[in-house]
Parts: sequence; C-alpha cells; structure tokens
Amino acid sequence: MTRSTITTPPPGATLPEPLPGAPAPGTPLGSHYSRCFGCGEQHPTGLHLAATASDGVSVTAEFVVGEVHQGAPGLAHGGVLAAAMDEVIGMSIWLFQRPYVTGRLETDYLAPVPVGSTLHLRAWCTGVSGRKAYLEAEGRIGAPDGPVAVRAAALFIEVGMEHFAEHGDAQAILDEHHDYEVNP
Repeated sequence: MTRSTITTPPPGATLPEPLPGAPAPGTPLGSHYSRCFGCGEQHPTGLHLAATASDGVSVTAEFVVGEVHQGAPGLAHGGVLAAAMDEVIGMSIWLFQRPYVTGRLETDYLAPVPVGSTLHLRAWCTGVSGRKAYLEAEGRIGAPDGPVAVRAAALFIEVGMEHFAEHGDAQAILDEHHDYEVNP
C-alpha cells in the first residue's frame, strides 16, 4: 500500500509505549458508545465490532459481514469496509487513553469480501507527533492469517472531550462515560 504523506509519520515521530494500567493482551475492550455504528451493541444494523487488546498499543477485532452490510449482491459494501477499518483504528487509539478523531482515512480494497464471511481486523500505531497519531490496519478473510482483503492508513487528531460535547450529544456522553471516560 502506498500511503500519502498525510498518513505517513514525519521524521521524529515516536512509537507509543503501553501506558501503565493498559489492558493485558487478550482483554476485551468495551464499546465506546452503545449506539455507535462500529462497535455499539445497541445499533440494529451496525458492525458490532468487539475489539481485544493485543499488546498495549494494538488491537484485533472480528467483523461478520451480514446481509445489511452488502453493496453488490452477496458482497460487503466498500463504505462499510472503510467504516470497519476506521472503527478498528479508532479502537486502537483508545489505548492512548486520550480522545482522538479521524482526520484522514485511506482504504485499499484488495479482494471482495462475501456476505457471511468473518473479517479479522488488526490495527496498530506507526507513530505519534504532537496531537497527530498515524495508524494502520488490515482486514483478513476467514482467519487472522487469511488473505488480506482490505488495508487502511489513517491520521487521527487528538481533541479535548469538549469537542464531542460541543458537536454531539453532551448528555449521552455523560450518561455513558461518567466524566468523559475514554477507555471504558
């Protein structure tokens, strides 16, 4: 995958270290919002991704492609696959215990993903510079070592929790995150 300079860490970017108290490898990460399209268990047609901490700086997740996720008959919609990549990358950034938003997402589609298949996702950080985090992800069909169907590179920007309160539903944040908890 050829990344743009926007999603490539600049010289001097650092690799994140696991934070004290980071979830141990294999620890499930909860949904960051119950009605989130990507990870919310209460979203009726969402992706329902359930991420697991890998090593304190990366995560894995599985996405079962359902009928509601198709574009062409029998195949996952490309926009849904991009949403899955954005979500797994966003879950990996939770490990930094600070709020971030997607600034740019580049997605490469390498193989069709049939409805009914399980996409094994993995996301990791390639560098941090100031408020910018540079991340990558891949989705493999059928198994963690299956063929790569989709890859992504992203730039995420650290924001304050007031960003979500100002532009979203502040009461929902308070109801579900108790004083803006980032990593439930």
